[in-house]
Amino acid sequence: MKGLWLENNQLQLRTDIPIPEPPAGEALVRVLRAGICNTDVELLKGYYPYTGILGHEFVGVVEQGPEHLVNKRVVGEINAVCGHCRFCRSGQPTHCENRTVLGIVNRHGAFADYLCLPVDNLHLVPDNVPTEVATFTEPVAAALEIQQQIPLHPNNRVLVIGDGKLGQLVAQTLALTGCELLVVGRHQDKLTNLEARGIKTSIANAVTDGYFDISVECTGNPEGFAIARRALRPRGTLVLKSTYAGNLSLDASSLVVDEITLIGSRCGPFPPALQLLATKQIDVQPLIHASYPLIEALTAFEQAQSRGVLKVLLEISH
Repeated sequence: MKGLWLENNQLQLRTDIPIPEPPAGEALVRVLRAGICNTDVELLKGYYPYTGILGHEFVGVVEQGPEHLVNKRVVGEINAVCGHCRFCRSGQPTHCENRTVLGIVNRHGAFADYLCLPVDNLHLVPDNVPTEVATFTEPVAAALEIQQQIPLHPNNRVLVIGDGKLGQLVAQTLALTGCELLVVGRHQDKLTNLEARGIKTSIANAVTDGYFDISVECTGNPEGFAIARRALRPRGTLVLKSTYAGNLSLDASSLVVDEITLIGSRCGPFPPALQLLATKQIDVQPLIHASYPLIEALTAFEQAQSRGVLKVLLEISH
């Protein structure tokens, strides 16, 4: 089969990869669409040592698996877990000590004709959700994880830093809570997407220091972190939603003096994400910048890394 292979920080489109054989408890999924994520780009830059097929945002059709899933469209949670470590037993499987992660840690990913995932990881895609829309299930779920970690109320003042793919989804999901929300970024065309949905936006350097209860950092760069930190009131909460490729310098003393809560946030719940997409409570169509067939995956990756580009999709099969 074809697949986009990463090795030694180099991408290669290979055509000689064997179709995987699903082990017990797993399903073979024929991939339909897959989205290029910032994490994929960071892996290419060496964020984490990985060799294999990239990709973790996908929609596919089950070809081998339980009868109720065969020939059905599915999306899949990316962490394949052991089920018996202390995190699995305590209901925190995304921190499984023995997990593999689709296209990220010791498990081939979605930029290929086929992939394997545990049956328990798969979720049926509602009939009314187009395939290209369903590819956003994983990042929408990641955005929703914030609400799993922090109780949000209409009287909360919430700042989102970043107008890219992740910031757009975080903003749309947070807006549903009725909080006092402001999104700051540097690209007016991207901010216009949010303004069209009634979300207040501003340029990044127009943030009032010490005003917000919660800051959500979605840029993955030190400048975004600095804005998020100085925007918080004492005893505020700073949510880190992006991975950082390098080291981050911060003023630890100010975190102590202001009693700031710092929260890392990554994978989230799939069922409510699918529900939001099915009921059109969030709109991902404006985020799709381009689609490429898998044979043009190297070009797609170049496009995805271009300044100002939002989501680039790979069309794997029909």
